Amino acid sequence: MENGGSKGDIPEDANAHCPGTQSEEAGKADSCAGCPNQQICATAPKGPDPDLVAIAERMATVKHKILVLSGKGGVGKSTFSAQLSFALAEKDLQVGLLDIDICGPSIPKMLGLEGQDIHQSNLGWSPIYVESNLGVMSIGFMLPNPDDAVIWRGPRKNGLIKQFLKDVDWGEIDYLVVDAPPGTSDEHISIVQYLQATEVDGAIIVTTPQQVSLIDVRKEINFCKKVGVPVLGVVENMSGLRQPFSDLKFMKPGAAGETDATEWAMNYIKENAPDLLSVVACSEVFDSSRGGAEAMCIEMGVPFLGKVPMDPQLCKAAEEGRSCFVDQRCSASAPALKSIIDKLIKTTPGDGV
Repeated sequence: MENGGSKGDIPEDANAHCPGTQSEEAGKADSCAGCPNQQICATAPKGPDPDLVAIAERMATVKHKILVLSGKGGVGKSTFSAQLSFALAEKDLQVGLLDIDICGPSIPKMLGLEGQDIHQSNLGWSPIYVESNLGVMSIGFMLPNPDDAVIWRGPRKNGLIKQFLKDVDWGEIDYLVVDAPPGTSDEHISIVQYLQATEVDGAIIVTTPQQVSLIDVRKEINFCKKVGVPVLGVVENMSGLRQPFSDLKFMKPGAAGETDATEWAMNYIKENAPDLLSVVACSEVFDSSRGGAEAMCIEMGVPFLGKVPMDPQLCKAAEEGRSCFVDQRCSASAPALKSIIDKLIKTTPGDGV
């Protein structure tokens, strides 16, 4: 759709040739006729948004701001955001994690903070703290019932994102990790617009190896290039299944269905091939025959940060709201995540590390 406004001031459901919400013609131009936003645009104040000054002042105490994006849903973006935040906090850094996935806030669950409420002070909204150096903010803390659907149009979503940026009192922190919903819609335009004067370090883009996901990741990369957000790198998540052989389950098919044969199989292996119990089973879950995310990064000229295997223990850590780095259970995924995060820290210069 062709529009006449500048980037970031055109509603998602605007008519063709929209002049932009900040234009003097907003709501009055011929192209505005029949637009669902016509009355709002015609009566809304024009000119620079005074809240952007308040956001810039609030963000002045944040050294590094990193967006975590994905083109496709279900690729493990929020899991990566959560584990990135845990890892940074475990390096004795001051960390904030902001969840702007308004309709699908999963961060409270992944940080073990379900059921918590936001508190206000004279300094603003207080984040919910996992540890003294890891604070979290999400709409999930504002829902009376976690099963409640958030059925909001763009302007209301944008208003809450602005309020998060303007009113949350993070204090002096080294990193603010922003977990965004999949795609390139209202929330993404808003977060970029609101943070445009605050020096965003860049975006990490999470994908899975197959073309179905990479097609949308290419759009996400092009979005970042168009709005001027540096791409810090791409992470290929679920890059093959890796699981200790001793954790596998075995099923025996039969006429009446499948029966659990794990105990029989493990006893057989212990007696006849005990060395198998110390190996790691690997399997390609998604088709990566065309080179996966690494080949795409070369093609599009953006950094490739690395691969994280599909690890059932990492999924369990996310379900239980805990870090995958505190013990040896996530032996398949934690080293890969640590390598990626160490590489990422080196790309965000400054005295925050």
